[in-house]
Amino acid sequence: MKKLEGVKVGFALTGSHCTIDEVLVELKKVAQEGAVLYPIISNSVDETDTRFGASAAWKTRIEEITNQEIISSIVGAEPVGPEKLFDVLVVVPCTGNTLAKLANAITDGPVLMATKAHLRNQRPVVIGLSTNDGLSMNAKNIGLLLNAKNIYMVPFGQDNPAGKPNSLKARMNLLVETIVCALQSKQIQPVLVAHE
Repeated sequence: MKKLEGVKVGFALTGSHCTIDEVLVELKKVAQEGAVLYPIISNSVDETDTRFGASAAWKTRIEEITNQEIISSIVGAEPVGPEKLFDVLVVVPCTGNTLAKLANAITDGPVLMATKAHLRNQRPVVIGLSTNDGLSMNAKNIGLLLNAKNIYMVPFGQDNPAGKPNSLKARMNLLVETIVCALQSKQIQPVLVAHE
């Protein structure tokens, strides 16, 4: 039996462009587990071409995997709350910028609007970190969100302790299991893992 059969999953991607390719592999796995996927992208993913890929190419791949039109505006994300569109919302990769804004109730883009709207229904949000300042300026925000109701973290650790000692990254290959636990109001354990 598929682990997420019929589960409505909002899948929000933010601008950790170096991580998007890896995340799309996990997006396919979520789809293969039977989830009904609704993609959401931040302004950065929507508009920015980087050495890791062009925004148009990312959007094409996301729509091919999900078979849904991407939500890419605040107006498009606003119905998430009143219409109770998702059973669970996943924010992965979640940048330090998005993390800080979420922890401080700032809603200035489609991903943050979708998250705020979804949380008002007291439904689970899964966060997969990818931030270079997780053990510096954003450490306090991670602490706030770890203690927040209905927020669940994909297990994370330092991804490059020698080269980037403050950087944290989620173990993206644990995303499906984290979603399954979050739907049961459980935080997958352990949350802190050794770097890969």
